[in-house]
Amino acid sequence: MKAVTGLDPVERAHLVDPTDRTWRIDRHAVPDDLADLARRFWIPVWDVPAGAESHQQVLQYPVCLMVVAPHDARFSGVVPGLATTTLSGSGWAVGLMLQPAAGALLTGDPVDRWTDRAEDLGDVLGAPGARLVEQVRAAMSAGPDRPGAQREAMDAFTDLLRTHLPVDDEGLLVNRLVAAVEDDPALLRVEDLCDRFGIAERALQRLVRRRTGLSPKWLIQRRRLQEAAERLRDGEVSLAQVAAQLGYADQPHFTRDFRRVTGLTPGRFAGRFR
Repeated sequence: MKAVTGLDPVERAHLVDPTDRTWRIDRHAVPDDLADLARRFWIPVWDVPAGAESHQQVLQYPVCLMVVAPHDARFSGVVPGLATTTLSGSGWAVGLMLQPAAGALLTGDPVDRWTDRAEDLGDVLGAPGARLVEQVRAAMSAGPDRPGAQREAMDAFTDLLRTHLPVDDEGLLVNRLVAAVEDDPALLRVEDLCDRFGIAERALQRLVRRRTGLSPKWLIQRRRLQEAAERLRDGEVSLAQVAAQLGYADQPHFTRDFRRVTGLTPGRFAGRFR
C-alpha cells in the first residue's frame, strides 16, 4: 500500500475544525487492480480528553463506506445531508471508501436501499463480512502505530474486494459519470451530463439512483458545496467571488445552500481558518 500524498483529496469534504487536535487521519491508496472498486483507505486515530467529544463532520462523497472499529463494524450508504461522527475516549478504526460501482456489487442490491442507513458488515456481506471484521480486529489489537498493523488490516479488506472483480460495464460507466461531475466544475446542469455521456435524462436518473442511491442533481450540488468549503478555507477570495465561481445566481443563494446542509454560514465556516 502506498500513502496518499500531495493535496489531501478529501480535505474539501471534511469540514475540519482546525482547533481540534484530538485526532488524526492516516490515508492510504488502494492497490491499482482495485481502483475501479475502491478509492482509498482512511484510518482515524483519536485521543479525546475524558468528558469531551470530537465531532467530525463530512460532506460525504456519493459512495458507500465500510468501517471496522473495535466495537462497531458497518456498511453505510451516502448521508445526503451532513454526516457527523462523534469521537470520545481513545481508539482507532479502519475505513474504506468505495467507488460508486462497488455498493451494488458487494451487496447484490440497488444502493438506494442504503441511502442514509448503516448496517452491521456481517449482516450485509454475510460470512465474508464477518471474517473481514475478525481479521481487521486481530490486526488492530496492538494499536495503530505497531509496524504492519495498518497494512494487515487493509490487506483483509483488499482480499475481500478481489472476490468481486471484475467490475461490470454499468459500474464502470457510473464511476466515469461521478468522476466527471467531481472533476469538472463546468458541469453545472444535469442536461450537461446527459449531453456529455449521450444518455437520456430518465435513464441517467435511474442509473445514478440504482448505483449511488442519489440523483444526478444531488451529485452536482454536493460537488459545489465541497468546492465551496475548499475555497472558503483558502480565504483568497470573497464570498461573492466564491458564489460566482461556483455558478450561483448570487451570494444569498450560495449562503442559503451552504447553511442548509452544513448548519454554518459560509462566513462563519471561513472564520475557523483565520
